[in-house]
Amino acid sequence: MGKKVSKSYVSSITKLLDEEVYKFKQRRIDKEIPYPMTDVLYIKVRENRRVVSKAVHISIGIDSKGFKNIVGFMISDSENEETWKDFYRSMLDRGLKNVEMVISDAHQGQVNAIQKTFTESVWQRCQVHFLRNVMDKLPRKNTQEIRDEIKHLFRITDIDAARLYKDKIIENNSDEYEKMCDCLDEGFEDSFQYTASSSTKYNRLKSTNLLERLNQEIRRREKVIRIFPNVESAERLIGSMLIDIDEDWITSTRRYIEFTHED
Repeated sequence: MGKKVSKSYVSSITKLLDEEVYKFKQRRIDKEIPYPMTDVLYIKVRENRRVVSKAVHISIGIDSKGFKNIVGFMISDSENEETWKDFYRSMLDRGLKNVEMVISDAHQGQVNAIQKTFTESVWQRCQVHFLRNVMDKLPRKNTQEIRDEIKHLFRITDIDAARLYKDKIIENNSDEYEKMCDCLDEGFEDSFQYTASSSTKYNRLKSTNLLERLNQEIRRREKVIRIFPNVESAERLIGSMLIDIDEDWITSTRRYIEFTHED
């Protein structure tokens, strides 16, 4: 037979978790994290007898030694330029500095906030998301050859060679696939920013794949709950998960990136 758990015991455990999550969110960033990645995922929360969507802003980063870090998270009502600026400023206030490149998707509010907050940093558009956007402009049938050419383009790490190959694709296909070519040309430079410097020229810095995998892990746990009873419970669960993941990353001896440039 199971034992009953008192409400006061549950309340004390909940209070302890809330305190730990609060400390985690407010902790100082005491190391250089030159390569933060940011993204948002949406969750369902009960609020005023309704079920509403909330935006969970998450940032992870690669530090100057090549290790992974949880940088921060924030739950807000929506994803827009102002919420992103609040999120980025909160990390700067906690000590984030010397950011070389921010990696994210191309949500306009997010991009605007990055460019206004990290004025001396480069923005790298996630190549994985951008590649999907380009491919979506093509018909599904009889386009395998051009799809293979586009995939090859995104494997090139020399910016001059990539520009030449991109121009060749557009020249050969602009009449038949105008929308795809326009999309590719418009977003190309932003998606190849990582190639511009020896300090950022690492394949793992060209996308938010690491953050995508983290989001999937949160989704796996969130699906069990489906709808959070309130924002506090969502922050408690997601924050506790991020604390555990961050502890695993901190104690790991495996670098996400093995830097070859001189520090």
